[in-house]
Amino acid sequence: MNRRKFIQNIALGGMVCGISLPGLFQSCTSKEKDSDEFLDLVSGLLKEWCDGMVKNQIIKPDNLAEHGALGCPSCGFIHGRCMDAVYPFMYMADTTGDKKYLDAAILVMNWAENNVSQEDGSWTVIPNPKSWRGISVFGAIALGEALHYHGHLLEEELKNKWYKRLDEVGAYLHRTFTMTFTNVNYGFTAVYAMNLLGKVLNKPKYTQRSHELAKDVKNFFTEPNKLLFGEGKPSTKKSAKGLSFVDLGYNVEESLNGPLMYAIHENDEEMLALLSQSMESHLEFMLPDGAWDNSWGTRQAKWSYWGSRTTDGSQVTYGIMAKHNPVFGTAAVKNTELLKRCTADGLLHGGPHYISHGVKPCIHHTFAHAKPLATILDMAKEFSHINGNTPLPRTKSYGVKEFPEVSTWLFSSNNWRGTVTSYDAIYKEHVQQATGGSLAVLYHNKVGTLFAASMAKYKMVEKNNMQPLPGEDFALTPRIESYKDDKWYTNLFDLEAKVNVEDENEKIVFDVEASLRDEDRNMIVDTASTFDISYACTKDKIVLSAKPIEGQEIKQKSAMVLPLLSPSGEKLTQVSPQLIEVQKQEGKVVLESNVPLIIKKTDKGRVFNMVPGAEAVPIIAYFTKEVSEVICTIRVI
Repeated sequence: MNRRKFIQNIALGGMVCGISLPGLFQSCTSKEKDSDEFLDLVSGLLKEWCDGMVKNQIIKPDNLAEHGALGCPSCGFIHGRCMDAVYPFMYMADTTGDKKYLDAAILVMNWAENNVSQEDGSWTVIPNPKSWRGISVFGAIALGEALHYHGHLLEEELKNKWYKRLDEVGAYLHRTFTMTFTNVNYGFTAVYAMNLLGKVLNKPKYTQRSHELAKDVKNFFTEPNKLLFGEGKPSTKKSAKGLSFVDLGYNVEESLNGPLMYAIHENDEEMLALLSQSMESHLEFMLPDGAWDNSWGTRQAKWSYWGSRTTDGSQVTYGIMAKHNPVFGTAAVKNTELLKRCTADGLLHGGPHYISHGVKPCIHHTFAHAKPLATILDMAKEFSHINGNTPLPRTKSYGVKEFPEVSTWLFSSNNWRGTVTSYDAIYKEHVQQATGGSLAVLYHNKVGTLFAASMAKYKMVEKNNMQPLPGEDFALTPRIESYKDDKWYTNLFDLEAKVNVEDENEKIVFDVEASLRDEDRNMIVDTASTFDISYACTKDKIVLSAKPIEGQEIKQKSAMVLPLLSPSGEKLTQVSPQLIEVQKQEGKVVLESNVPLIIKKTDKGRVFNMVPGAEAVPIIAYFTKEVSEVICTIRVI
């Protein structure tokens, strides 16, 4: 089916591929998909998002500060990058012939010129000339691709005006961007931006600049797994353990996209080989349902279960490389299906439980992630190798894989999948992703994700790109914690935790020695401060246990905390003081402990955290004078 006919069918209320998508956080057994079905899924989702953005576009001709911008349902301000929607709007206008999309594209560009356009050729992240201008690289690609593929829709005068504006931002990028002037995602994206603008504007100096930037790409990959590093400031800094700063979300949804598109357009086989190897390593972290496990990344503050809050998406990179490795095509399919499941009322929500918890979506997710979908459809022939048949790495039962460059271990045994981490690369003071030897993710093939780490304390690291919590700040990371003088101490703040693992006879055991610390890294005193923590994985259960190291005694209120992911509406039963059951769509989760399991009282029966956009049942198992070792067993039946 051609793209225009498909879009028109959707507009009349037709089905998207006839695909029935599984519930959120549930394991997926999709029917075989060929590239046409994938493109149909992308087409339907892009239309849904573009209609949602049009619905939220502000129409106030007498107020140029707002007229044409995309209103955000959740934030009290306008996101300056909403002009990125010019490209998906132009694609829809060209494909459907519906004038409303062309009008929307022109309006959002006019708003940008009136409110975030600067004299040096840049655009700013909000309508404030003192705000961040680096985001201009993303706007440049959006405008460049809009003109390259769909510029013929514009009247000559307006088209020339947009070409002139593109040249102005190109000059800004040419003057300003290096590979290391800030987080690596900007330099890597500029590799493609300069190449694209050089071709669209026929300006060799931009193309030459892309070649210069591309020479440095090879210098930003870890050993031995070729993970892309540089998501820290400066991008070359190292942690106390000597580890580079790596963020999975930014890497797969943004940074790898730039050099990959450059390498394809320039037929750079050496770079393609390097990127393919890196993509394979990053793909090890995709969960079986298509989620990107960024529980441990340096910029986990922006982790949404499907990726990262303000990045573009992984569909282009993994989809276009499916011809080299078919599993990349599976990744593109699975993640797109997940985006679809996290979409409601025309907008992409920042996690799977926004709707069940009544949290409004930030529109930034939608206009950023709409761009790669338009690219896929404009380059449809390059995505002819996609299907969902090749198993993702994490669907296989392989035991344990260590990624020493991020001090993180993945385990996969029978139906259990998990992540344990003691990574110590901290993006910003008091901003803490999962570490301390924590069980950052636990997934079961039958019922989906059971644990998914949040920040230890939710911090608005980027106030223009993050949403405030809708309620109490309660970390979703499983942990040991204690309180003294009303101060919180937990292994989640321990950057020196020791992790050992044994994998024998279908039993995987992680032994962790971690200390309870406050957010300033001070260890608790006058009570047990260091604990032996264990995660034992066998065929039918996971056993979590913890006790003070020999010679230490618990004298302060201390507990094992297990925030079990569960959207509002799932039946929760406290069978006995030491036994809790949660009925999910595909099975029952049973938690049993040697001490009473206390469910923290909340207004909605669940806690919610923006990272990764999920609800959980806050379960607490306290140590007692009689019981100094807490043991909790998790089964799925």
